[in-house]
Formats: sequence, structure tokens, C-alpha cells
Amino acid sequence: MSEVGVDAATGPFGALREQLSGAAEEFAGGPRGLPDILAGLVDDVDRALREELEIFPVCHHSPASALAMARRLREKQPRVIYLELCEDLRPLLDELRNCRLPVALQAFASELDGFPQDQAPLSVVAPITEASAEYQAIAYALETPDVELVLVDRSSDHVFQWQPLDLPDESPARSGEDEEDGALHGDAVGIEIGDLRPGFAELEEHLLRHGKVRHWSEWWDQYVEQPLTGADYDTYRQVMVLIGSLFRRLRPGDDRRLTTDEDRERYMWTRIREHLASSGADPSRCLHVCGAFHASSRVEQFGLRSTAGFDIAPRTATRWQYGLIPSSHSAIEAQFGLAPGSVSVAATTWEKALKRTRVKPFRLAGQRGTRKTAAPKPAAPAPSAPVADRLSGFLSNAPAPDGLDEAELLGWSVDIVRLARRNGYLSSTADAIAVFETSMLLAGLRGRARPTPYDFQDAAITCIEKDAVPGRRDVRRLCEILLGGDRIGQVAYEALPPLAKDVFDRLRPLGLALDKRQIQRALLDFATEPDLEPCSDLLWVLRRLLPDDAVRPIMGSRRLGERPIQESWDLAIGRNQRHLVELGYEGVTVEQVLEQRLRKSVHDPKATAATALEAVEESLLYLRSRRFTNELGARAVELLSSERTVDDAPEVLRRVRRLLTHYRATEPALPRWCEDFVTTGYAHYCTLLPTAFTDDDTGVRQVAAMLGFLVSLESLAISLGCDHTQLELAVKQSHPEDPAKVALLWAAESQLGLRPLADLRRRCDDLLDNPMLVGAFPQYLSGFVQALDAVPSLSPLVVELLSKAFGRLPDTILLPWLPRLITTLKEQAAEMLPVLIGEADRTFPATLPAVDAWTPPWTPSPEPPGSLRAAPTNTAVAALLATHREPVSATAALLGHDPSWPNPADTTATALPPAVASLIRAHPRTAEAAAAILTP
Repeated sequence: MSEVGVDAATGPFGALREQLSGAAEEFAGGPRGLPDILAGLVDDVDRALREELEIFPVCHHSPASALAMARRLREKQPRVIYLELCEDLRPLLDELRNCRLPVALQAFASELDGFPQDQAPLSVVAPITEASAEYQAIAYALETPDVELVLVDRSSDHVFQWQPLDLPDESPARSGEDEEDGALHGDAVGIEIGDLRPGFAELEEHLLRHGKVRHWSEWWDQYVEQPLTGADYDTYRQVMVLIGSLFRRLRPGDDRRLTTDEDRERYMWTRIREHLASSGADPSRCLHVCGAFHASSRVEQFGLRSTAGFDIAPRTATRWQYGLIPSSHSAIEAQFGLAPGSVSVAATTWEKALKRTRVKPFRLAGQRGTRKTAAPKPAAPAPSAPVADRLSGFLSNAPAPDGLDEAELLGWSVDIVRLARRNGYLSSTADAIAVFETSMLLAGLRGRARPTPYDFQDAAITCIEKDAVPGRRDVRRLCEILLGGDRIGQVAYEALPPLAKDVFDRLRPLGLALDKRQIQRALLDFATEPDLEPCSDLLWVLRRLLPDDAVRPIMGSRRLGERPIQESWDLAIGRNQRHLVELGYEGVTVEQVLEQRLRKSVHDPKATAATALEAVEESLLYLRSRRFTNELGARAVELLSSERTVDDAPEVLRRVRRLLTHYRATEPALPRWCEDFVTTGYAHYCTLLPTAFTDDDTGVRQVAAMLGFLVSLESLAISLGCDHTQLELAVKQSHPEDPAKVALLWAAESQLGLRPLADLRRRCDDLLDNPMLVGAFPQYLSGFVQALDAVPSLSPLVVELLSKAFGRLPDTILLPWLPRLITTLKEQAAEMLPVLIGEADRTFPATLPAVDAWTPPWTPSPEPPGSLRAAPTNTAVAALLATHREPVSATAALLGHDPSWPNPADTTATALPPAVASLIRAHPRTAEAAAAILTP
């Protein structure tokens, strides 16, 4: 701990110390506890002010701190400024000239080395507003020659190294009303200078209740910010250190954040002593800007005279990227738990204070949205004045309140009514008068000499807000807009990373101002402007990488084999500038970023064959790199061969079919990886098929997809060297028990010729006739529906079974099954519905009168006895059919008839099967015409 060399009892604050101790003993009733705390507060102030290196205590986004900083910088003109900010963010400060405040300094890391990979990406942001002391210090240092700005706080890497000691998040969360702008910082860890807030919830509640305010930001503005706005520098400095000491001492004993704060103080003072030793700077010409909480530190490394060391751990090997991202008032409020509108109120207070006090602030030359301010002329350093007690007067005498500014309040009342009418409220002049009077009434009830912006907001809500909000904004939000608005910063083109610049350059042919926050419509007609096709390619890549609302297609799509002639886009890239900047941390072009992400996704430990096939498709659509696509395809083959489950079989089947169709239509031959995928998948699914049929964890849809892969790609697989026997053995070894899977097995056997269609129909009829099994018939039917993808020739049988089910199932079974049938068809067999509907259209009559006389084709027509065994009338037809028994038998089985011949041993007999004879007799002209054509 630093030695100040002055007796605490006789120092400039001795009288105040005795006064506070006596008052504490009188009210507390004892010499310990409260007297020790109050005396310690005075000691902290005394010790901080006597430090050889001048400490400037600040509070984040405080107009009073900014005013005091501007005054002190012009008076002292320090040569070195030590600023409490992450030391690795220093190179970004020079780019603030190319931005419109508020913006945030950001450190970003997506590839971690030394941190758990599941925490990626890591992000740190430090918002900067014009009404802040840190911006005044930065502008002074960058605009004044021979002034050095040194950032001394822990690096971004150390922020996350110390994260286990922190609370779960350094930034208290709040659900802002404007979620869009409140999310500008995302889930980044927020770093600010001077976070002053009571550590005890009871203390904060006590202050809010007795201050008659709703939120801590309102209390701070009313009782600290406004009184200190016009105070001199010594008073400001002593009061801020006193408040920091109070909040520091009134904290829980097990507060983990206090431990981290003390380590930060050791870190900062270590960096300061190192810089002074290496540069030889005069401490009297230096200024240490830090939070008031740290200015009252009691750690042993405090001050320049400390000899205690602090070991700073080295940074990890994580590669950090740095840049500027746009920020906003609402984003700062949301991230740091401030009241809605408090930062906007602070900005308004700053502008009013500048006009009232005529203080000349420091601004960066050339910065967007600001005016250039002349740098201070070089002057001799101001002599250090002796420390004088200003606390006693400030604490004993209430600050003179500002008088009522009727013109300002009246203007607010009129403007809020005008805004309310524009947003759908039925407000009038009477409401303006009511808001004016209610504001004064609320200020009087709360013991205030003049209404604050928060009193005015409460009055406006009371007088204007109705039962429902007619527009998009309520009165509270309208008040925030009126009292300063939600200013949104912007990073100019010069300060953007190379990727973002490349995006703006390549989209310049569109002729749009993409840096604006408004949504803009881009129309692309490739027939008249073929030069816009590269813009379209880039927009589709951005659509893949940026949030949905940043680049949204209105007309046009990009699928394999499709190329639209016109496209229409809604672009809001300026509103999503943060996401575009963060893409620049991952690569130089968006194509490189997409390639890295696709490669990372397929090599992820949780990657599957379906994931790899999706990456292949995106590579074909967006990158068009044959080498990279083949690399992803080879990875898909590896993943498929190593999978032990078939959960993704439907997705694999859908994607591989689409890719094969694309290659067959565009390439002379399939790529090698496609052939390997088909052969590997055929052997893989044949191996897993028996287990999948019996595994309860494997669904019917997955088994149906496996069969679809094996059946639909069998011809290609066999041409590439696979053996059909594999599939037959797999089907024969399958013995499912689940009714739906049994139906799938029957369908597979029918496709392979292992089960005739007549036998399949007979089994289904037996299920309907068996009272013990009829309850499971809907499950069998669901299995048949799923099998249509693998065996589309079963569609007539499925239509037949559906008709029989609706006609013969009892209501107790049919009615509960109908909702499940509809959901199953919608979710799992949507692509099969056109097949079923087309088959039903061919089967059922098209008109209602025809339904009464309609006979289902699966119902046998009555024939006279012996007619089925009678020989055909045309002997030429009989002889032709008897000569070609095998195709006749196959056709009869396919149509659901018995293909058995009366004399199977006699190959010269012309007797036909009864079913075939009946069919020819029913259609004699067709049979005779076919025989005439085929017979020489």
C-alpha cells in the first residue's frame, strides 16, 4: 500500500473524519461498525488524492465525468494518459476518426487455443460515446502532438483467463424494448470504464425507495450527475472517489467480482510502473483515468511507491482479431443493465451542459457527425495545488437546484403529443397541458425543484397511454426518442476490414447506398444486365452467412439445376454491419469464410454423412470449386462408412438423389466420390438392414429410407461392382415384429420377387378378417405408405388397402387412426401424396353418378361356372401366350392374379391359367390385335 506521508488525523480531511465518526457513534450506538466504515471512506479519498500520479475517477457514459475531463485536460495538459481499457485495443483508437459515434471497440476470436473450444467464439466490446470521459481523453491524446495514450487494463485474452473468477457475465442482462438495436453487441463481454453500482441489493433498494425513483440510472442522474455537472474539479474528484469507496466497502464478503477487480488494479498499476520506468516520463505530467471504484483501491500494489510485485500470466496462443462495430444507446443500455433511455438522456444532458458551461470538448478531426475542435495550445504545466477539503461543503450543503425551465418542459409536452399522434394515439392539446401539469405535480411529490426527464416520461405515460398501443411504439419509447433518441453509430468504409470493403466494392454495380440502415430493394434483370450476375452470386453467399433480415430474397431462388432470369432482394447490410465486420475476422473474402465454415462443419466430431452432403450441395451452389466439392464428397464417404446408426437415412437419400440427378444432367460422368458413396452406402445399408428392422430405436421412416436407397440405386451400385445377393440376404435375414416394419419387409420381398402380389393381398385381407389383428391394420397400412418410395409399384395396392380400411374398419379403430394417418402423410410421406392421389384418380370414377354403378377393380366379377377354365376362343392367342410362359406369369403376378399353369410339366400345352383366360375373354379385341402384330 502506498504511503502518503501525512497523518490521517491532522490531514485536510481530519475535521470531516471526526464529524462523520461522531455522527456514526451517536446513531449507531457503538465505536465499531459504521464509524469504521465512514472513517475508512475519508481515508480512501485522502490517500487517492495524495498519490504522486494524479488519478482521475470516472463513471461510464457520465456527462459530469466528460465535462470534468475536458476542463482538467485543458488545465493540466498531461503528456501521458493511462487509460483503463484493454491494452490490446490500442491500435483501434486511431480508426475512431472514420466512425460516427457511438461505436464499440471489439476483440474477436473464433479459433481458440488455450480455452475450451465449446466457448467459441469469444468476443469483447468496449462502447465509446461522445458524452464519456474516455472519449475526451482519447480525442485529446490523438489530436495533441507529443501526447502518449497508454491502455493499462488487462488484455482481452486475460478477460477470459479470469472469467472463472468473474460472475457469469460482466455485463448485466436486460431485455430491451428495441431488440434489434439492443442486440448490436450480441453476446460479447462488455468492458467499460467506471461501473458504479451498489454491491448490496438492499442498499440499492434503499436508495431507490428513499430517492423516489424506479431505476438506479435515474437515482444516479438525480443525485450525483446533476449536482456534479457544474461542480469544480476538486469537488468532482473527491465526491467520485468517496462514492467509489462507499460501494467498494459495502459489498458482500464473498463477492467474487471484488477479487477480480483487485487483480485488475494490480494489473493496471504494474503496467503503469513498467511504462514509467521504460519511458522516463514525469509522473506529475501524467494522468491515470480509471473508474471511481478502482480509484479508492486498497490493494498493496496501489500507487507508484509500492514495491510489491504482481505476476501477469502470459496470453494464450489464441489468435485475436480486432475491429470496430456500430453501437447504439439501446445496445449499451441492454448490455450494461441501464434504464431504457438513460444513455439518450445523458447525451442530451451533455449537449445542454456544453451550452451552459461553454466548455470546449475534444473531438477527433474528420470524425463523422462531429465538429473539429482546436487542440489546446502548449503551456507550462499547472502547479499542483494543495489538497483541500471540498467534501464537507458538498455533503453539508445541498446543491442549488436548477429552476424550472418552463419553455423546455412546454416544448417536451407539445412534441410528445405530436409524436403520439403520428404513431396512432388520439392525443390533443389537452393532453399536452395535462402532461405539463402532471410533470410538475410528480416533481413536487418527489421533492424535486424541477421535473426530470423521468418525471416527464411518467407523466406522458399517465396522460396519453391508453388500453392498447395503436402503433409499433408505445409512449415510453416515444419519450426516449423525444429526449435524445437512440443514436446508432456507424463504421465508415475506411475503418472496415478487407472483407467488408470487398463486399461493398463488389455490390457497387447495384447503385445502392448499402451503408444506410434503411431496407433497400435491389432488382436484378440478367437478361438486360448480365453484368449483375456476380452481384447475385455474392448476395446468395451473404444470405448463407449473414442473419436472415440482412439479405432477404423476394423473388428468385438458388437450387441445383435452376438459374433465374430475374431476382429481387431486400438489403439491410448497413443495419447488420456488426455481423459483416465479424465475418472479416474469419477471412479476406466471403467465399473464403464460407469454405472454412463448410470444412469445419464436415470435420466436426458430431458431423454426419447428411451434414457432409449438405456441405457438398452448398459448395456446388455458392463456391463452384470442383476441388473443394470433391474434398467434401470424399469426407461424406468416410462419415457414411463410420456411422453405426441410420437416423439420417432419409436426409441422406434425399440429398444423394438430388446430387446424382444434378451430375447426370451437367457432367459427362459421375465424380469418383459419388460412385464411392453409392457403393459404400449399398454395402453399409445392406449390413445394417436386419438390425434396423428389429431395433426399437430405429423408426419406420429410417428403414423405408434405407430400402429406398438400396432399391432405387441398386442398378447403379451393381454397375459399379456391388452384388445383388447382398440385398436378398439382408431381406431374408430380417425378422421384424413391429407391424409397420413387417409391412415394409413384405413390400421389399414383393419388389425382389420373393413374395407374389396375390399373396400380399391375401395377407392383408386376412388381417382385416381377423378380429385379433384388425386393430393393428392401420400400422401395417402406414408401413405400406412409407414403402412407396422404395416400391412405387405398390401404389395400386395401397389405394386398395386404404379403400378397404375406410369401408371395413370399425369406427372405434378408424376414427382414432385418421388424425395419425394425416400427420404421418404430412410429415413423413409428403412426397408420396402425389403418387397416391394420381393412382386414386385413375382408380375411382370422376363423377358422382358413376360412383353408384362403379365396381372396384380388386373385386372379382361374377362369371358362369367353368368359364375360368374354358379355353380362349382364339387359338392363336392361346398358342402365343403358352409359348412365352415366363413373361405371362410375371405380368399376371404384377396384376394380382394367380400365374400357375394347368400343366406346368407340359410346355407344349396351350391351356392357360384361369385368371389369364378370364382376362383375355374380357378383352378379346385387345388380345387379338396384339397377337396379330406379334404373329408373323
